[in-house]
Amino acid sequence: MAREEQVSDRVLTVPNAISLARLALVPVFAVLIVQGQDVWALIVLAVSGASDWLDGLIARRFHQVSRLGQLLDPAADRLFILVTLIGLAWRDVVPLWLVVVLVSRDALLAALLPLLARHGYGPLPVHFAGKAGTFALLYAFPLLLLAERSGAVGTVASALGWAFAWWGIGLYWFAALLYFTQARSLLYPRQAHE
Repeated sequence: MAREEQVSDRVLTVPNAISLARLALVPVFAVLIVQGQDVWALIVLAVSGASDWLDGLIARRFHQVSRLGQLLDPAADRLFILVTLIGLAWRDVVPLWLVVVLVSRDALLAALLPLLARHGYGPLPVHFAGKAGTFALLYAFPLLLLAERSGAVGTVASALGWAFAWWGIGLYWFAALLYFTQARSLLYPRQAHE
């Protein structure tokens, strides 16, 4: 049986510093993507993805899981996804419907937060499906950007990028369904068991 993870109120931790650095990279990435600096934008995305994995690993391995980190990490993921989507749509790399589908999911979940808070609950814990969807999307975007290249590299990147994007969309919305189910069971426990 897995040991329950301890969550601290610490602020000054290595994972939190990594998450803050990721947040600081969001505007850097936005400028690079809008200016067409694709190589640098890909590097920033790769660093962000690697640091996302690294901060989680350090937090778990060195018992530095914190409430702040549980807010910062998904916030950095959401901001990177939002900025990447807008930047890629601005450049006509991805269609507008993709932006609408992904942003509307996050908007619906954000609408749950005040309702949960009113009943004394904080943000819901991140589900594996949500992490997997985010992971797939964060792989899809650099590949879709790379798909702008001509030749075999662009063709393969396009196929892989859209495969990751479709998996990401599906997992993202499946996770939303899990979050709504969890919120319903917290807010209306009698109805959830009927």
